[in-house]
Amino acid sequence: MPAIGNLTLDAPFFQAGLAGYSDAAMRLVARRHGCPYAVTEAMLDHFLINGGKGLRAAQLDDADHPIAGQLMGSHPTEIAQAARILADLGYDVIDVNLACPVKKIRKRSRGGHLLQAPDQAIDILKAVRHAVPDPIPCTVKLRRGTDDSPQATKNFFTIFDAVIDLGYAAATVHGRTVDQKYLGPSRWPFLRDLTNRYRDTPDFSIFGSGDIWTAADIFKMIQHTGVQAVSVARGCIGNPWLFAQARAIMRGDHHAATQPPSITQQRAVLLEHFELSAALHGQRSASMMMRKFGIKFSRHHPRPDDTAKAFIAVKSLDDWLAVLDQYYTADEPASPCSV
Repeated sequence: MPAIGNLTLDAPFFQAGLAGYSDAAMRLVARRHGCPYAVTEAMLDHFLINGGKGLRAAQLDDADHPIAGQLMGSHPTEIAQAARILADLGYDVIDVNLACPVKKIRKRSRGGHLLQAPDQAIDILKAVRHAVPDPIPCTVKLRRGTDDSPQATKNFFTIFDAVIDLGYAAATVHGRTVDQKYLGPSRWPFLRDLTNRYRDTPDFSIFGSGDIWTAADIFKMIQHTGVQAVSVARGCIGNPWLFAQARAIMRGDHHAATQPPSITQQRAVLLEHFELSAALHGQRSASMMMRKFGIKFSRHHPRPDDTAKAFIAVKSLDDWLAVLDQYYTADEPASPCSV
């Protein structure tokens, strides 16, 4: 089983940090379906330092462990201060994001921008590792480079070697470049070559990311690339059953591994997720936020277009319950897209 420093997972997969999605509500639903570990969406260092809403959002539920707090920043002293805050809040792992491809993030010299600035990236990695108490593992999220140029590849390996030299416990590598964003295939052969190159590195794990849409994809990536665990990102939005299906694959239960969620199961999760979101954000905010989740969940329904439109119109808990009463009351064959 994969290790992150002194933390050992009981399954070779976990939920990635997903901007705008992977709050505590989504993470808790995933955990209840077999996800062994989760990463927060990226938190900006100065939001934590300044306190207020950013710091409140970083507070942890007792059931939300083990967990990595993911940080983004552009200044070593500030991101180090934020890392200490997360350590004091009880995060099990501190993760540094050097992967985010969003333009406004890159323009502020954060996330994926740092892959083209290896000296700056290494200074940030060094500051975080020195700021975090030794027993707490540090990890990093990267893409395979800024682009496909030889210089981008050189920069990647300069940073990757520093990650290991600085004592980081693991790196999650996305098989797309920063410039690709989410377009085109994730290059799994790059991950295979990377794991071969660093195969004998002690006390260091390489995890893979990119193009994981089903439970079966998790094990295909492990088989094809040799990564020790797989980060599941967009494929688990509105699909926490993916984690249960992955555990079924591990125990050799083919039926459970390929069984889509019933309408009854979907209804239970939709209600559970809303209730968790309302407890976290308040009912009004949850009513707005859960629309995007409803759209994703609707892919499992035999009438996905109708249910998606109904979720888009939700403005309150009563509206949410009305959608469930209209579309999620009798079991019908679910969409096979969940498998």
